[in-house]
Amino acid sequence: MSPMTPEQFLAQLQRQGAAAVYLFLGSEPYRRGQCRQSLVEWMLPAGDRDQGLARHDLAESSISAVLDDARSMSLFTTRRLVWASNAEAALPRTRSGADDGRAAGAGEGAHSLLLEYLKSPPPDVAVVFEASRFDLEGEDKAKVERVRKFYAPVPAVVEFPRFAIQDARRLAQELVRKADLRMERPEIDLLVESLGGDALTIAAEVEKLRLYAGPGRTIRAQDLTALVPDSSAATVFVLVDAIGRGDKVRALGLLDTLIRQGEYLPLALSFLAGLFRSALVAKEQGMRSAQQIQDRLARPGRPIWRSRAEQILHASTLFSRRQLETVLRRIYETDKALRDARPDDRIVMERFILRLAE
Repeated sequence: MSPMTPEQFLAQLQRQGAAAVYLFLGSEPYRRGQCRQSLVEWMLPAGDRDQGLARHDLAESSISAVLDDARSMSLFTTRRLVWASNAEAALPRTRSGADDGRAAGAGEGAHSLLLEYLKSPPPDVAVVFEASRFDLEGEDKAKVERVRKFYAPVPAVVEFPRFAIQDARRLAQELVRKADLRMERPEIDLLVESLGGDALTIAAEVEKLRLYAGPGRTIRAQDLTALVPDSSAATVFVLVDAIGRGDKVRALGLLDTLIRQGEYLPLALSFLAGLFRSALVAKEQGMRSAQQIQDRLARPGRPIWRSRAEQILHASTLFSRRQLETVLRRIYETDKALRDARPDDRIVMERFILRLAE
């Protein structure tokens, strides 16, 4: 059986009910939490959840103990859900070729236990092995394949890959709509980018914005800088706008926001350098849309987000070519000053902002 997506799992649960055994595979927590909650609600009536839900940690227990628990009868509920976290911990550790035979034997033992259980699983019981330590792609891919092979007898596998940027953006739009808030595309992109596309954090921050703003409120970039942690990208973008408009008071206030957010000021300056360099290229090449910037400035493995392309376009529109060149010279000088013996990064950055906003 092919692995299921979270959406396929939820649809199958409503259509066919729960399988006897699942493997939840992947590190993404938001959709995994949704699937877990749906499975708990489907399997266990509200009044039976304390008695019907059994939890195991395979860092401390064994597959045999989990399956023995699943076979045991309960005096208090007819339906049971047995949840085994840290499923990766059941895999044998291998350090050298000498251990390969031992690892293979352990894998065969787990296979036998699972196959024997699946021949005659108890009715109204679902077992979930949750392997959430590794990402499905990237450096963890080989480790994920070991987990998949170890639990190969489990027919129902649900995979939880990390959200792609487009998926994270759609989720943010959906959550904002459900929260009865108003956010334009640039603010949605800034929210997603500042939170690294992490779905669980996006959901938490949208809820925070809902409590802060109230129904029907339009959320601006300033609201994101005030409420969303690690939203330095949004803050720096608003700082660019303030500098371009010569608003010294606003620009210095945004510098203070960056400092309160704990931003490393040389890193913020580096962000500004990249933004203004791209804006100068866009200006010189006559790029007039965010799509042109995305198409012409993106590199293999280094895509440009729509929000970043719009920031570059905004900066190229706000500043003349001569102004952009001046800004880049000032950034170079400020970078040298930040590397020299100095009294305070803040003083250096304040001087930089005041000179640009003249």
